[in-house]
Amino acid sequence: MRDPEDFNLNLSGSNPIVANRAWQILSQKFSLSTKKCAVERKNFMPNEIEIEKVLIPQDRLQQRISELGSEISEAYQNKDLAVVAILKGSFIFAADLLRAIAIASTIDFMSISSYANQPQSGVVRITKDLEESITGRDVLLVEDIIDTGLTANYLLRVLRERNPASLQVCALLDKSARRIIDLPVAYRGFEIPDVFVVGYGMDYQQLYRNLPYIAVLA
Repeated sequence: MRDPEDFNLNLSGSNPIVANRAWQILSQKFSLSTKKCAVERKNFMPNEIEIEKVLIPQDRLQQRISELGSEISEAYQNKDLAVVAILKGSFIFAADLLRAIAIASTIDFMSISSYANQPQSGVVRITKDLEESITGRDVLLVEDIIDTGLTANYLLRVLRERNPASLQVCALLDKSARRIIDLPVAYRGFEIPDVFVVGYGMDYQQLYRNLPYIAVLA
């Protein structure tokens, strides 16, 4: 935005009182416009104050994912491993995990959405299905976070109907305090308390996915 001086007003022939008043009005408008733009810019950007604390730092995340990759590589030796990641929250975790797995494996993705009239049921609508068959393959379902277990349990039922050789769950975060049903989690990154977390692929209103750590939202 330009300063008032940049307008090059020609008031030399005007009454000095009028010219001075015109200059004051222009300066006030410029000041108000600048403040308005600053407020709009602040509201548009994610508010750092909303991050209460870092729950799991980046280096600890990467260390644990490396450990999970080693565990999975050993367990799935000489097996036909198919990683199935659930979008969107798990996409960063799944990518890093796949790089940490030292055996031959493939990855495919599913995207789901809750039904508006039954958001707490765990029954979801599949908005993007797998592109490859998992029949006869050893499937590892990768989730960002498991809390009640209802959605993951529903997905396991769906995938079992496709006759995989085996089917297990790997979750980066386990919020077991909210568990409603018993759900076996073969590979667990971290047990966390009942707090709302963002970062490392997980979001709040589509923001914060790009944070390289797991944070608690205030």
